[in-house]
Amino acid sequence: MEFKQYNNFDDLASHKDAWNQLVTESASHVPFLTFEYQQTWWKTRGGGEWPQESELVLVAAFEGERLIGVAPLFQTENILGKRALMFVGAIEVSDFLDFIVRTEDLRPFLSGLLDFLTNESSVPTWQVLDLYNILEDSPTLTALESTADELGWDYKKVRLQPSPYIPLPEDYDTYLAGIDKKQRHEIRRKMRNVEQSLAEADFYFVGDQHNLDAETEAFIAMMAQDPNKKDFLTDDMRAHIHNTARTAYELGWLQLAFFTLDGEKAAANMSFQFNDRLWLYNSGWEWEYRDFSPGWVLLAYLIEWAIENGIKEFDFMRGDEAYKYKFGGIDRYIYRVTLTR
Repeated sequence: MEFKQYNNFDDLASHKDAWNQLVTESASHVPFLTFEYQQTWWKTRGGGEWPQESELVLVAAFEGERLIGVAPLFQTENILGKRALMFVGAIEVSDFLDFIVRTEDLRPFLSGLLDFLTNESSVPTWQVLDLYNILEDSPTLTALESTADELGWDYKKVRLQPSPYIPLPEDYDTYLAGIDKKQRHEIRRKMRNVEQSLAEADFYFVGDQHNLDAETEAFIAMMAQDPNKKDFLTDDMRAHIHNTARTAYELGWLQLAFFTLDGEKAAANMSFQFNDRLWLYNSGWEWEYRDFSPGWVLLAYLIEWAIENGIKEFDFMRGDEAYKYKFGGIDRYIYRVTLTR
């Protein structure tokens, strides 16, 4: 393999299609690793999570003209104040990250990558390879450990958050039958509460007939009504959400859903339809409609829609919020790995 370093996404744009094809063949086939999402994240450094002075370190491996792997990294100061190489996308707004490489190429790719990062003079100075949000079933975890052991490097692995998901059956009734009986009754009760009210309920996805920027802004305004999210929504973070929505929309992944009562927006979910899964990225609701439990009702609609459209998995992504388990979420975990020379 021949390794090459790139300091901006434009220089790799000619390999965009090969990059995205590689994502589909990699162990972590997730939207956060696509070329377009990674480029979008870098524009605001994850909504302002990292300073603009952070330095991009994209390393690609080739065999001839064939792209074999990508290490999408950047250099910054980590939470311990050490100069670190981290995944583009880390930490807060990209739920799952990894190297972009086929499983069969992973070990030689990592061996060559670590040699390149150690000996290539153009790589910014670093003390630790600090890699967040690797899914528990990724072969990268054991491959990194083996490679670090061969090199005599220190390897540490820490379990971070659960990332619940629902394997979806072929029909909605089967899904409801598979969750806790008390919760099943609670979902049905909340749905009846809306149906028996005088309000006219509806549910729609943002499409070509809508103004995407205006709909995204309405979604952000709902998020901001949650005290836990208000401070999170800085100007940079709002820009990141707008950019991500636009990117996902242009690529055909975006499922920005609104639940309405008498034509007024009551709740919204921003999801990605990608790789036969629906990835729930974030949500919000109008607090004046809280007696209707609009967030729960919209989520029930969304799960039913996903099943009817042949989606195989509903991914709640990171976080252990109670509602995820009430809707049948099953835990899997993400990890942080550090390698120190």
